[in-house]
Amino acid sequence: MDLLQISIAAIPFLLALMSRTSKAIVPCLLTSLFTVLLGEAPHRAVVAWCVGMLIAAVALRERLRAG
Repeated sequence: MDLLQISIAAIPFLLALMSRTSKAIVPCLLTSLFTVLLGEAPHRAVVAWCVGMLIAAVALRERLRAG
């Protein structure tokens, strides 16, 4: 994997850091790692990345909603 693919894989983790919810940071970190590890099988990596994005999006939405 090159740097661009790794940075795209890290997006869920970075969004979880923005949410500042410790409950979302660890699962998003794990899904980002799985995305990097499964980079040779793109269809599996996309599933892991989408799960991480869903977790991060919900955590970020809750932070914005709480104000």
